[in-house]
Amino acid sequence: MTDTATQERQERAGYLADTHTGLPLPTEPVFDSVADDRRHRKQRLTAALRLFGKYGYGEGVSGHISVRDPEGDDLFWVNPFGVPFSRVKVRDLILVNSEGRVVEGRHRLNPSAFVIHSAIHRAHPGAVAAAHGHTPHSRALGALGRLLEPLDQESAAFYGDQVLYSDYEGPSISLAQGEDIAGRLGDKRAILLRHHGLITVGGSVDEAVHWFFTYEAAAQVQLLASAAGEVKPMSHEQAEAARDGFGDRHLGWFSFQLLWDEIVHEQPDLLDE
Repeated sequence: MTDTATQERQERAGYLADTHTGLPLPTEPVFDSVADDRRHRKQRLTAALRLFGKYGYGEGVSGHISVRDPEGDDLFWVNPFGVPFSRVKVRDLILVNSEGRVVEGRHRLNPSAFVIHSAIHRAHPGAVAAAHGHTPHSRALGALGRLLEPLDQESAAFYGDQVLYSDYEGPSISLAQGEDIAGRLGDKRAILLRHHGLITVGGSVDEAVHWFFTYEAAAQVQLLASAAGEVKPMSHEQAEAARDGFGDRHLGWFSFQLLWDEIVHEQPDLLDE
């Protein structure tokens, strides 16, 4: 530990934990085998899908969440086509390769899931997981051609870390459109697809899905506030300070653990393999 880090630790108030945020956050899990890592990712992915179902993020056959397989960068797990979020179990997940073929699982693949998620995973090594949905408040914000403003601490998590994609060409079923979306996403954690929906990414399913939940809720707040009167965003300095805390990726990962506990307690059958 450097002298500066040691000094900062000594000066930190006693009630604050020795983490970036000062919160008593546990460390992320480390696995002894690829098999254990894969099982963990599949369980988290299934829980995330059930949470989408519980909170009304389904829109017919639209919406998908993916996570890269720990053993192959060209392989990712995703929810199957035509199975409701509220009914997905671990055993229903499908493993897809870089050619769009289902190499493990008994269900079919949504073409949009392939063209969007394969391009994101290929273009961005840090995007271990990606969440996409057609949620109402994000769609409404996109229809206005607006991104989140830093109106509160949660929305500030995306300050300077989001992009608007306006080049709508119909349903995303072409490889070129998927590559264009992935390219426009760049190193941001969220891309709002105008006339379409929202995509968030992260270093884990946990993180990516937390950002999705936060973005959708922040979009609702912004729409409500704008309808009620003139909004007053944070200053640049305030937004950066809020982003430093609420945009912390470790906090994003941990925040999902509360949702995990909630959904596994309520719907334990999701873990059926």
